[in-house]
Amino acid sequence: MVRPAPLLLALMLLACPAPGAAQDCALCFGSGPGEAGARPLSIEITSDLTFSRMALTGQGEGSASIDPQTGSRRVEGGMVELGGVTVQGHGRITGEPNRRVRVEMPASVSMSTSQGGTAELTDLTTDLPAWPMLDATGSLEFSFGGRLRMRGNMGGNLRGRIPISVDYN
Repeated sequence: MVRPAPLLLALMLLACPAPGAAQDCALCFGSGPGEAGARPLSIEITSDLTFSRMALTGQGEGSASIDPQTGSRRVEGGMVELGGVTVQGHGRITGEPNRRVRVEMPASVSMSTSQGGTAELTDLTTDLPAWPMLDATGSLEFSFGGRLRMRGNMGGNLRGRIPISVDYN
């Protein structure tokens, strides 16, 4: 039996504020009762989510996940690790001090290579508490991770954009 060689994947995800999300959002400025003069929210991604190098063996399926708290990578199915540094994503929200915020991650993100290969990023999570709040200086830092699901015979550098939205709660 001839077994196909594993495919090398170098993966990096770019996180970005969702279109219309609170990145210096004029709609978020004084948008509710008693909020006149409130600082608008902004979000800055300080580190992209990077899965590093992996291989999908054969024609099977596999997945890899990055924990948002530890940054550790775990592979399952036909996916194998080939080294490299994995990095959980990091972001910073700024706005009105001591205000609660809501951070929304998408259910899934399509990933693609320049050669037309595709994969799906799912299970996006953060290390934020259930009720995140900006600190006394008006900032909040967080980390995020997710699960990359792949099928079939493909290789290359997968890229995608993660639309993250943030709003006052």
